[in-house]
Amino acid sequence: MKVAVLSGGVGGARFLRALAETLDPADVTAVVNVGDDLEVLGLHVSPDLDSVLYALAGLDDEERGWGRAGESWHALETVAQLGGEDWFRLGDRDLGLHLVRTQALRAGEPLSAVTARLAAALGVRTRILPATDDPLRTRVETAAGLLDFQTWFVARGHRDEPDGFRFEGAESAAPAPGVLAALDQADLLLIAPSNPHVSVWPTLAVEPIRRALAERRVPCIAVSPLVGGRAVKGPADRMLARLSGGTSPAHVAACYEGLIDALVVDEADADDLDGLDVRAIVTGTLMTDAAARRRLAAAALGVAV
Repeated sequence: MKVAVLSGGVGGARFLRALAETLDPADVTAVVNVGDDLEVLGLHVSPDLDSVLYALAGLDDEERGWGRAGESWHALETVAQLGGEDWFRLGDRDLGLHLVRTQALRAGEPLSAVTARLAAALGVRTRILPATDDPLRTRVETAAGLLDFQTWFVARGHRDEPDGFRFEGAESAAPAPGVLAALDQADLLLIAPSNPHVSVWPTLAVEPIRRALAERRVPCIAVSPLVGGRAVKGPADRMLARLSGGTSPAHVAACYEGLIDALVVDEADADDLDGLDVRAIVTGTLMTDAAARRRLAAAALGVAV
């Protein structure tokens, strides 16, 4: 069974790892958010792509929830000592990847080709595709002004309440090579347990990708990122409450109106299904260990079995 997954954030990366452990990894294609990408110290950083890459390579720091395991911070300590930009945490091992990516991009290699080369070098068989090779950046509308996503999320600790989002470049962005074919050839389409507003909507802002989901010929299943109406990590619940009117499964599903056929919800939300207009698949969604994440993957995949 071939599966294509829209993914972003740590939850998306862990879900992709579960799918790769459940299916033949080569039958899974990840279409990953690039709205979070940024330049730090002259280096091109792709946080969501890197989270997926590290998770699938078994290199992620599961305790911290981001970056590489066994990381050290000597380079960043020197940056701080010299008065450089140190608000975005780049570890020594992580820097190696960003150096290679940045050099390749400056030489004219597209992001999708660089990503494929990095994945192959780390032994990852799952296909990892950026949503687009074109510049696409998430901006957050706040009372403090229009903020770059990482400035809002990391530097300011997402304390500014968001009033909306802009996905700059989306109107002219083309899907990266292979994205539309992966969506068209999949036996099942999935949306990972990612923050709808900032981890999935930037990808859906690329109109051909949204259209591919709207015109799907196979089921599309989303996994809610909330447990008991609360985010496992990050501000997804605050965003949904403020911008979508609530944190119930119905509010999550409304973020994907017309694009999904079912929503996987946690057992803690089983009694809060009022207004949900797609099928509910109730299971444990907390990916606390390998067994738990595989059970979640099996529940989502069961639709197509």
